Amino acid sequence: MNPLKNVSSARPQMALISLVFFMLAGLTILSAEEKPKSPPANPEGKTELLKVFVKELVPITPGTGKFPQTFQMGSVKGEPSERPVHKVTLTDDFWMSQYEVPQNLYQAVMGNNPSRWGGPRNSAEMFDWKTANEFCRKLTADLRKAKLIAANEEIRLPSEAEWEYCCRAGTNTEYSFGDQPQKPGDEDKLARILDEYAWHTGNAAGNDPPVGALKPNPWGLYDMHGYLWEFVADPWHGSYENAPGDGSVWGSVTVDAPVVVRGGAWTDRYDRLRSASRKQEAVTSVSPALGLRCVKAKVKKSEN
Repeated sequence: MNPLKNVSSARPQMALISLVFFMLAGLTILSAEEKPKSPPANPEGKTELLKVFVKELVPITPGTGKFPQTFQMGSVKGEPSERPVHKVTLTDDFWMSQYEVPQNLYQAVMGNNPSRWGGPRNSAEMFDWKTANEFCRKLTADLRKAKLIAANEEIRLPSEAEWEYCCRAGTNTEYSFGDQPQKPGDEDKLARILDEYAWHTGNAAGNDPPVGALKPNPWGLYDMHGYLWEFVADPWHGSYENAPGDGSVWGSVTVDAPVVVRGGAWTDRYDRLRSASRKQEAVTSVSPALGLRCVKAKVKKSEN
C-alpha cells in the first residue's frame, strides 16, 4: 500500500467536506445577519421590546420643574422659514421618546424592517410619512393590549412645536449645547463640538451606530440633532406667519402637500442640525436619512 497514494486520493473528499462546511457556515452567518429583519421569535420577545419602549419615554411637564411653560420657536439667524420667531405656550403634559425608533421595535410592530443600514438598535428608516403614522397606530394598539398604556393614551408623532420645545430643552441657543458647533480651526463640514452630540456629514461616514451612542441634550433626549431627519405631524408652511401659539399641529396633511421634518441627518452639514432648522418633505418620501421619534400623550376629548 502506498501511503502517499491514499493521502492523494483522500484530498478530493476532504476538499468536498470543507466546501460543504464553509457553505453551511456561510448560511449560518447570513441567517444571523438577517435576524433583525425576521419576525420576532415569540410574543414574549415583542412584549419585552414594548416594555423597553415605555421605559425609555421621558415625561415632559410644561410649567413644572425644569420644563418652561413657554419658549421662543424659530430663529432670526436661520432660513426664512424659521421666522418670525414666536412665543409658544404648552399646557398639556406628554412623554417624548428618548430615542428615535430602533429597528427591533419597528420590526416587532410592523412585521418587517425596510431599513438600509441594518442593526437591531439602529434607527429605523426607509419608510414614508403615512407609514410612520401607521407605526404609531399599531404601537398604540399593541401597548394598550399589553396594558402598558391607558385606554385614553396614544402614541403619535410630535407636533412641530413639541419637537422643537424638546430639542431646545430649555435653551435659546442655536443648538441645545450652545451657539457654536465648531472648534477653532474647524473648516468646511468639520464641527468637533457638535461631534459629541450628533451624527452629521462631518463625522458619520462609515458609521452605522445604535441610537443613543452620543451625548443627550439637557433633558436626556438623544439624537435630536442629527442621525436622521424626524417626521412630525404638521404639514409644511413656508414661514411661521399666523402659526398657532399653543403647540398644536398646524393644519391637516393632504395627499399633495409636503410635511415637516426636523433635526437634520447624517447626510447634512452642521448648520442643518440647529434646534430651529426645518425642511419640507413629500409625504411619499422614503430615505435612509428619514426616521421618526414618538410621543405618548392623552387622547384629546374630541378624538375619543
